[in-house]
Amino acid sequence: MTVTLADVAARARVSPATVSRVLNGNYPVAASTRERVLRAVDDLDYVLNGPASSLAAATSDLVGILVNDIADPFFGIMAGAAQTQIGGPGDGSGRAGGEKLAVICNTGGSPERELTYLTLLQRQRAAAVVLTGGAVEDPAHRAAMSAKLAKLADAGTRIVFCGRPPLPEGDALVAALAFDNRGGGRRLAEHLISLGHRRIGYVAGPPERTTTRHRLEGHREALRAAGLDAAPTAGGGKTGSGDQRSGGQASADQERLTVHGPYDRRSGYEATLELLRRAPDVTAIVAANDTVALGACAAVRDKGMRIPQDISVAGFDDLPFSVDAVPALTTVRLPLFEAGARAGRLAMGKENPPPGGIATIAAELMIRGSTAAPRG
Repeated sequence: MTVTLADVAARARVSPATVSRVLNGNYPVAASTRERVLRAVDDLDYVLNGPASSLAAATSDLVGILVNDIADPFFGIMAGAAQTQIGGPGDGSGRAGGEKLAVICNTGGSPERELTYLTLLQRQRAAAVVLTGGAVEDPAHRAAMSAKLAKLADAGTRIVFCGRPPLPEGDALVAALAFDNRGGGRRLAEHLISLGHRRIGYVAGPPERTTTRHRLEGHREALRAAGLDAAPTAGGGKTGSGDQRSGGQASADQERLTVHGPYDRRSGYEATLELLRRAPDVTAIVAANDTVALGACAAVRDKGMRIPQDISVAGFDDLPFSVDAVPALTTVRLPLFEAGARAGRLAMGKENPPPGGIATIAAELMIRGSTAAPRG
């Protein structure tokens, strides 16, 4: 049976006129109402009209690039690199009709907004969608994402993950380019251990993100291998993440040496102060990323300590400012531009997918002046 606009209105508990306004985008509608309407459209697989229905398997010249925070260089670099490969004037492709409009969709880290943008891109019959950064590890959201991506793929949209692992139900993907966050976290911890550090604090990202879990797992693997994370607790302590999403079981001491927060400078500053309060004997701090590391460095200095003479600080990602920090930041380099450009080529069909559709992108340890052997 054909789904009507009235069916969508009833499902969303709004008037048909409101549904029309949301779908046509020609009248301001409250954000909560808009999301409720789009969710009803998605649930019912509503197509606007007969001609649109006949075009359901066609695609437009639109390509969506989803990012958590466009102001974060991690996402900006990948999105910009992908855009260089997606097409448009001056892309050098020389192909008639090859131009595509790349639209950056800034989710703000919200799982709900991520799904909303995918619904909007589905309605616009997007030619491709590139999803960047870590995923939320919530079973309900993961199931909703799998269902939504399957619908996009069925309509002819090419789907590429850049910097995030594939979903368990990954049949809809053209390719997943996953960073070796676990290996990078392990190598960074091994570097600090080789310098003689035994009390290493960790300023982690949000516990529900895959990026956070993988980096923390690598860190703790290195600690366990060195005998620095013994006697796991039964289910984790209360002061850290306390669950297997954030690095598996860890000793109560390692939980105490781990503080979670957002991936921003303020979080790095506040979490480092908390970490130094909990464990003033730490000799090194690993930050969730380079932006967080800048906040950690500021907190260390405000406590009257020197880097690296009194305490070493390390980051992750190797963002452009890392080498210009004073001292230059030891970090793990992820080839963000190269990965973004490859994702763009895959989204446009300019490059063949990797074997099995999944490629793991190596992480490289960059040793600089912010880490040194502990004193005494």
